[in-house]
Amino acid sequence: HVQLVESGGGSVQPGGSLTLSCAVSGATTRSNCMAWFRQAPGKEREGVARIYTETGASFYDNSVEGRFTVSLDNANNTELLQMNNLEPEDTAVYYCAATWSGGSCHWGTFDYWGQGTQVTVS
Repeated sequence: HVQLVESGGGSVQPGGSLTLSCAVSGATTRSNCMAWFRQAPGKEREGVARIYTETGASFYDNSVEGRFTVSLDNANNTELLQMNNLEPEDTAVYYCAATWSGGSCHWGTFDYWGQGTQVTVS
């Protein structure tokens, strides 16, 4: 069965950088779309970045536009999230997500999730 496993979280000072990775296993075909979400304490989960796996087209939440970059390492079945100029407001558990639903790449269409990795900026 499909599994998504995140890594790369940690603690960093404001202005610092981190790179999150999401390794995909158990899939027989390439996903249609992948994404990163985050959930801060006391807040709802929100979409951060998503990417069409076929075209590489990516979309970002306004709060991270220009600071975060989502990409794919197809050779290793991995999704990456490069996070630069981190702010305390970026502190959250970050989740990797994927969907195999044809043609769908919207925040509400993801049906496979990782377990999350903590990012703390202080």
